Amino acid sequence: MEKLQLSQAKYDHLVRLSNDEKVIAALAIDQRGALKRLLSAAADADFGDDILVDFKKVIASDLTQYASSILLDAEYGVPAAELRHPDCGFIAAYEKTGYDASTPGRLPDLLPNWSAKRIKELGADAVKILLYYDVDDKPEINDIKHAWVERIGSECIAEDIPYFVEILTYDASDMDVTSREYAALKPHKVNGAMREFSKPRYNADVLKVEVPVNMNFVEGYTDQEPVYSLEEAKAYFKEQAAATHLPFIFLSAGVSAKLFQETLVVAKEAGSSFNGVLCGRATWKDAVAVFAKEGEAAAKAWLADQGRQNMEELNSVLETTASSWLDKVEVK
Repeated sequence: MEKLQLSQAKYDHLVRLSNDEKVIAALAIDQRGALKRLLSAAADADFGDDILVDFKKVIASDLTQYASSILLDAEYGVPAAELRHPDCGFIAAYEKTGYDASTPGRLPDLLPNWSAKRIKELGADAVKILLYYDVDDKPEINDIKHAWVERIGSECIAEDIPYFVEILTYDASDMDVTSREYAALKPHKVNGAMREFSKPRYNADVLKVEVPVNMNFVEGYTDQEPVYSLEEAKAYFKEQAAATHLPFIFLSAGVSAKLFQETLVVAKEAGSSFNGVLCGRATWKDAVAVFAKEGEAAAKAWLADQGRQNMEELNSVLETTASSWLDKVEVK
């Protein structure tokens, strides 16, 4: 099997981002616009950007003792990064939040006053970018995205720092990605994107990806007419693992903590060789309303109880489901 060739420095950073089993058990809190909207909606009030900084600081200080690493944005997350547990690695998000809706194609952009060099100087162990990608979009749109991913890959090679490529799939027709119609397309979209960004030209080290099915439409996990039988869903998980030789980790996509944990079990039963998670809202989402309405002390109490339980339960599931990335890499 083809293996990812890693420099010693990249390998050492990857170890720092992982638990003792060389599984990435990471916490994600790089949300910006979406998080601000959640906070504002919960309190029915308008907040400045300071609330993002403050909420991220609470999450980092209270939950990173249960995580192997934390993903924070370079925009509002730097103060939080300084409060993380000493054994917790740090992944920095390099992209601007969202995309320009006035231009077709959901084109990505980078934070203007950051670079892979500056992210490394900050003390991060990896650079992460997020890309909205439709494998079936116009070639001229996807060519812009391919060049963008290549460019950052070259930066990360120059700085000898791991490169995490996060892919969020969609359909260029703008159909609802939570819909039954999109659920039927999702395996093709997710697995096709993984095949593309596993190509050596992008220099990706870890792919952060969606699961290849919408679990809300899997037989046994839905009250409505399923889109896939459980066996079909498992076949898509198996196909996903075969689509890449790179280490890959799952994002939680905002589903409940319980459903995310059940999803990992299905992936394991399917024979998926996934190498961990970068789990965000599934862990801390319910703390948003507590923080916005009742303040920091109440949020800390929630995190010490339910937040901790969510992290520990997820770690327990990872112990029996995720594979070590050691099998996929070689130090060159």
